[in-house]
Amino acid sequence: MSNTIQVEQHELWYEIVLSRPDKLNAFNDEMHAALRTALIDARDDGARAILVTGAGRGFCAGQDLGDRDPSQGAPDLSRTVRDNYAPLVRLIRSLRCPVVCAVNGVAAGAGASLALACDIVVAAESARFIQSFSKIGLIPDTGGSWHLPRLIGEARAKGLALTAEPLDAKRAEDWGLIWRTYPDEALMAEARSLTASLAEGPTLGLAYTKMAIQSASNNTLDEQLELEADMMKICGESDDYAEGVSAFSEKRTAKFKGR
Repeated sequence: MSNTIQVEQHELWYEIVLSRPDKLNAFNDEMHAALRTALIDARDDGARAILVTGAGRGFCAGQDLGDRDPSQGAPDLSRTVRDNYAPLVRLIRSLRCPVVCAVNGVAAGAGASLALACDIVVAAESARFIQSFSKIGLIPDTGGSWHLPRLIGEARAKGLALTAEPLDAKRAEDWGLIWRTYPDEALMAEARSLTASLAEGPTLGLAYTKMAIQSASNNTLDEQLELEADMMKICGESDDYAEGVSAFSEKRTAKFKGR
């Protein structure tokens, strides 16, 4: 495993840390490959939840511009998106387990977009989200142009993207861009507790919840109702549903097995 990513495996979940702290965890090709490998390994190992965070004082500053220096010849940034960022977003969105992102500091450019691609985003009170693309003549990528308007509306999305104005974590929470903020010193304990709790939950139901919500913006109401019916059939036949009902009837805590 590359030293640009650190992985800690727990019984039911994985913690994946972006680890280029001297570069504010900015992406280079090596870190892209290592992060995708870590996510795939977690998926293939049956992880029931995944936590993504950053090492040091920042979450992720986006692309390492030293690797895309136009003075060395104009880079083909479409390849950067198609080969690295787009596959990463598609992978996170396709994982059949919740992906929690703990934003421990600045999340800028593709770093901010990466956070928004995750299922639940929590942040330190000191964290900031910066759509920094316009400062260098680019557009929000890594799904940013798709997630931003869906989460906070077109007016706020355009304001953030066109001005590159930093958005503090509390306002991001108030706007509905992220789930919750915590005092800096409490962030990782809260994020790990949340991830562990999700990992102990009804995995199949959580996976289909994720898929249903992600499908909603592209479906008509009738299509979504049919999707819900199909998913409820599958969930209703699961061991976890039987356990959940039994635990409710017996007034005890459910012990889900993730199947």
